[in-house]
Amino acid sequence: MKIFGTGMNYVEHNKELEGALYITDDPVIFTKADSALLTRGRPFFLPDFTERCDYETELVVRICRLGRSIPVRFAHRYYDAVTVGIDFTARDLQQRLRAKGLPWDICKGFDGSAAIGEWLPVSELPGGIQDVHFHLDINGQTVQRGHSADMIHSVDELVAYISRFFTLRTGDLIFTGTPAGVGPVHIDDHLDGWLEERRLLSFNVK
Repeated sequence: MKIFGTGMNYVEHNKELEGALYITDDPVIFTKADSALLTRGRPFFLPDFTERCDYETELVVRICRLGRSIPVRFAHRYYDAVTVGIDFTARDLQQRLRAKGLPWDICKGFDGSAAIGEWLPVSELPGGIQDVHFHLDINGQTVQRGHSADMIHSVDELVAYISRFFTLRTGDLIFTGTPAGVGPVHIDDHLDGWLEERRLLSFNVK
């Protein structure tokens, strides 16, 4: 199983990080180790190598068939389910690595950094994958909201682009990018991820 992440895929989040509008010509793709996967409501343990670990709430799609060099017009055939996920980021570590021009895989791909909720069939989305609202609550308060219509690169475009470089296999996951509103988590926080009115993700931080 491969886990793909997408950076800089919402305009307002790009402004949040860069201080100005920044749109990439091609999707910004990175990978996470399979040990990053956090499922079934298991707790997230804050790593000891960071002083600020940020949540990034995202839609995650699940690949359902083998594919390579997939045309955009056929990309919708290659994923069958969606959920809410958290792309945890060791933000201080990322900033130090970026300042030195170094790869920042370790700040995104560490153990437990890819939390995902229960799967919902894409066929149950009334407006399709590009008309989905999602949000994250921490300790009962909404801290981040997103709408998939605001993506710079659509889900189908991400699937097609990634498949140019990697063979997609059944069970691979694509984190599709986070909207504005990222922030740190703390010990004893409780996180709930919602897709429309369905709570698909729920776990504690320890």
